[in-house]
Amino acid sequence: MGEENLLVQVKRYVRITFSQHGLGRYPNLIKDLEPEGPNHIWCGDITYIRVRAGSLYLAVLMDVFARAIRGWHLGRDLTEELVRTALERALATHPAPRIHHSDQGVQYAARGYVALLEAHGVQISMAAVGRPTENAYAERLIRTLKEEEVYVNDYEDYNDTYCRIGHFLDDVYMTKRVHSALGYLTPAEFEALHMARQIV
Repeated sequence: MGEENLLVQVKRYVRITFSQHGLGRYPNLIKDLEPEGPNHIWCGDITYIRVRAGSLYLAVLMDVFARAIRGWHLGRDLTEELVRTALERALATHPAPRIHHSDQGVQYAARGYVALLEAHGVQISMAAVGRPTENAYAERLIRTLKEEEVYVNDYEDYNDTYCRIGHFLDDVYMTKRVHSALGYLTPAEFEALHMARQIV
């Protein structure tokens, strides 16, 4: 069956959210809150990516209003630096959000990460422990990434993965993939249309 490619590949679940820590915890500020515009709410999440040479971790930040990718980083280790680099990249190219939402993972609760958000005047919001639906926007983004990019590719190493993931997030997801929640526009089109309406 293997020779004929008839075996089903089982995608193993890898636990990457460690919420049993003594760091700060924050209430969910976005429950029933509709984003008012770009950079009102950013949500973040981390996912595991298997490659031939081992394993990698991806941190992403998405603007909820436009479903637009604000920042991402691919790393070899599941550390605070992973999420902080994604955040620093986002802040280098976009205004800071009013609210940053994530799960209660130790990376997002880390003192350095929290200090960076507070230095930019960002309110911190977190989903309750064991409630992934409270971070549904980021969870949906990760699911889309896995189904449309990760599960259909066999990544060779870090560089190969970085290039392919980057192409998907920055090009395919942002400028080619339409979203029903955006009136069947891409995030780039939706955000450009919103900006044009503000000028008129």
